[in-house]
Amino acid sequence: LSSCSGLTHESHRKDVEQVYLRCSEGSIEWMYPTGALIVNLRPNISPASYKHLTVCIKPFKDSAGANIYLEKTGELKLLVRDGERSPSRVYCFGYDQGGLFVEATPQQDISRKITGFQYELMSKGMAADLHTASAPCRPCSDTEVLLAVCTSDFVIRGSIQNVTNEAEEQESIIHVGVNKLYRQKSKVFQLTGESGNWRGQIKTLLECGVKPGDGDFLFTGRMHFGEARLGCAPRFKDFQRMYKEAKDKGLNPCEIGPD
Repeated sequence: LSSCSGLTHESHRKDVEQVYLRCSEGSIEWMYPTGALIVNLRPNISPASYKHLTVCIKPFKDSAGANIYLEKTGELKLLVRDGERSPSRVYCFGYDQGGLFVEATPQQDISRKITGFQYELMSKGMAADLHTASAPCRPCSDTEVLLAVCTSDFVIRGSIQNVTNEAEEQESIIHVGVNKLYRQKSKVFQLTGESGNWRGQIKTLLECGVKPGDGDFLFTGRMHFGEARLGCAPRFKDFQRMYKEAKDKGLNPCEIGPD
């Protein structure tokens, strides 16, 4: 987490400040922005691996006071315009496409402005897997499901209790009752005190038209900006069939108890 204030540069309104970030995820909060920030993402990995990285940023809901550009060798490409209101919109680009240049816009009163965004660095393969950027609503193939079981941040057997649609954010929230927890990297799915059952929420695109339905599903997906995002989600009985067929042929990419 980084934060800084433009007020410290009030006497040099054209100042450019360099910020170096070593973490693979976090957030930037620039209070009272004036001048500009160059945000250098320098994760603690071999520089040879940089070309395999994707950077994603998600502006805070009330972020204001600056434009965010992608900068490479002095050329600027506008990424997020000051005041642009796109709830939950995420902007992604290859690490080798450039760095972030955040430039304050002229303000009558900067004291009420805060520019901020969350950022994540991930492998290009993982970014493409955010099921999948080209066709996020299509059903997964058997091979994709079996691979998702091995590589996803969460894998659960559960049922859809309810679906809440967020029209403004163009997202659906799937309220899931968990029957079996195979894996989770973050504590998205937790025991509820009243019933003693495991529950959690998974987000997906509104356009996918998810509706409550009977029966169990195998939910897989990734954590993205602290939220569980839906990946492959076949009916559980279909997953059992896929798993058994692959196991009989010795083609399972990893072992998991499908019961």
